[in-house]
Amino acid sequence: MNQITSAALLELAIESSKSLNSKDRFTRLLDTVRKTIVCDAVVLLSFHGDRLKPIALQGLSADTLGRRFIISEHPRFEVLCKATTVVRFEANSPLPDPYDGLLSDREGDLPVHACMGLPLYFNNNLIGLLTIDSLTPHVFDNIPGRTLEVINAIAATSLNTALMLEQLEQQAIHNHNVMTELTQEALLRDGGEIIGTSDNIVKLKQEIDIVSGSDFNVLIHGESGVGKELVARTLHKNSPRQNQPLVYVNCAALPDNLIESELFGHVKGAFTGAEHTRAGKFSLANGGILFLDEIGELPLSAQSKILRAIQNNEIQPVGQDKIEYVDVLIIAATNRNLKNEVERGHFRSDLYHRLNVYPITVPPLRDRIGDVQILTGYFIEQSRRKLGIAQLKVTQQVIKILEQYDWPGNVRELEHVISRSALKAKSRQRTNNVIKVEVADCDDLVSSNKLASNNDINELSEHEQKVNTEQSINLRTATEDFQRNLISSILYQEQGNWAATARRLHTDRANLNRIAKRLNIKVLKVISEH
Repeated sequence: MNQITSAALLELAIESSKSLNSKDRFTRLLDTVRKTIVCDAVVLLSFHGDRLKPIALQGLSADTLGRRFIISEHPRFEVLCKATTVVRFEANSPLPDPYDGLLSDREGDLPVHACMGLPLYFNNNLIGLLTIDSLTPHVFDNIPGRTLEVINAIAATSLNTALMLEQLEQQAIHNHNVMTELTQEALLRDGGEIIGTSDNIVKLKQEIDIVSGSDFNVLIHGESGVGKELVARTLHKNSPRQNQPLVYVNCAALPDNLIESELFGHVKGAFTGAEHTRAGKFSLANGGILFLDEIGELPLSAQSKILRAIQNNEIQPVGQDKIEYVDVLIIAATNRNLKNEVERGHFRSDLYHRLNVYPITVPPLRDRIGDVQILTGYFIEQSRRKLGIAQLKVTQQVIKILEQYDWPGNVRELEHVISRSALKAKSRQRTNNVIKVEVADCDDLVSSNKLASNNDINELSEHEQKVNTEQSINLRTATEDFQRNLISSILYQEQGNWAATARRLHTDRANLNRIAKRLNIKVLKVISEH
């Protein structure tokens, strides 16, 4: 008979809680079980519906770990899986032993021996078995039931903890793979590569190659539509952090009252509506890259908080006293001249210098000589696949028009023009094997070109009359005044309807809202009594 002391049980409990990884946890569990109960073999098996999988063992041949025991084929396992407490089999039990011939230090069939099993439950669900065997018959007969209940509880908790950790690890791997796929999908959606052979694009690619291998923060400058996000994704793809997350934040779309929560997270109950603890963008990007698009739209109050995160690599979720440390590389993008914004007091100088470690300027399409035709070919092929057209081509007359246009919306505008024109061409030439995008399919662009050509001459004449040749004019201020007056006038005509105003100005509503915010244009709604 084996005497089991309270000290042995205490050691079992302590040892089972020491290790963090599953392999060590199981090894310690089996070691301490064998110290507590003298036996020749001990096996921990996890339950998977109709079968049992050995996940740790001692005393059996190593190949046993590769076996999967179908429960219905092994009567002793059937008994154990239906039991709720420890089962001690008779030494001369007629039920075949599933470990027959598997003892590591014994050849041949098992003789009469002692065998017992502990079904492991957690939250009333069977999660596995702990089986203990000894070549000495009846050695387990006098072990107190309470002692076995304690061993059972410790083993069940240990197994459940290990299974939960394994599940969390698998979920983390799954999430990482999903993130990688989404990042790659977004990169492919943006084109997957920076297309063009112009001198400015060659220079841009060289700048990306230089900085992508470093851990420097990057500030991407460029007009709307030039492809700043594509540059950011290319930097991520070529960086040592390519297998870590790239987290995108549109700073212009962040509500002022939720900026801190979105960036740094919050704990449950931190504010009204905070029903769950939520990780912020900095936490999600830990180990990877955080892409702050439209960084120039952030209010000064939020800029100071981001500065602290960049300077000290530390964040503090809303409602939490504890500071968390993160390892995040920052890529920021803006269509504003942040240096001018700093001089005007609209952007923090210290944050600007933290972001502007390595500046990259993405050239506008009008400065990319020769690239319009190459990009047109790319977007034509993209449209062909989307529209299910066997062959789609563009005429030289259309190429000439596209190259003469100044593209205020840059590459994004070119993409949209090609998509619309391809759709119109398909509609006109339904029976053709080869669909040609012709000048008639680009009528909106042709009209814009003609109007621009006429207005250039007329407006130059008017301004020559109005502006004294010796007068000094701030171009930026004059441009902003013109935009402010135009937007205000259309807003007034549309009775404060932003969507209608955006349509008349041929821009999207989000872009119009950003411009209006920068120009301090607001719509005030007044309730009057009649």
